[in-house]
Amino acid sequence: MIVAIGGPPGSGKTTAAELFAQTYGYVLISGGHLFREMAAERGMDLVTFSAYAEKHHDVDRQLDEMVLAAVREAVLAGKDVVVDGRIQAHLLARGGVMPFSVLIIAPLDVRAKRIADRERKTEKQALDEILAREASERARYQAIYGIDLDDLSVYALEIDSFEMRPEAIVRRIHEEARSWAAA
Repeated sequence: MIVAIGGPPGSGKTTAAELFAQTYGYVLISGGHLFREMAAERGMDLVTFSAYAEKHHDVDRQLDEMVLAAVREAVLAGKDVVVDGRIQAHLLARGGVMPFSVLIIAPLDVRAKRIADRERKTEKQALDEILAREASERARYQAIYGIDLDDLSVYALEIDSFEMRPEAIVRRIHEEARSWAAA
């Protein structure tokens, strides 16, 4: 089975994907981790690299091809996969791969606090970076793929992570995915 977990920065998608993979023995493929690695290789922070990617669409195309190839390779090896990333559900569906897709959301102020705590910065800095990243992503994904981030039709499940512990989120995803696969 393939589970795709999407959501905006700080929503908890990567935390959920990592815990899901660990709990249920799935292979984890993280678009966010790969994007961070690409930024680090170029000596850029996420905001700067996002701005760079707006002008260099090959960045997103390379990243997205890497994710799709990794998913296909794992599936061919008979492994279950959980993939996280902002648009992976959209891209997998376009690539002929039909995952169980989950959207994880949280209020903007909660997401800013999470990122501030994780990256040891002020909530104001984190908020400004979230807004910049979201604007960049919105522009890039529309220009490159024609994807409207407000189109939630690819998601089978939406979870607000604000008042749920990661373990509860992961259990819910697992239960819903099993029901979806059995249908």
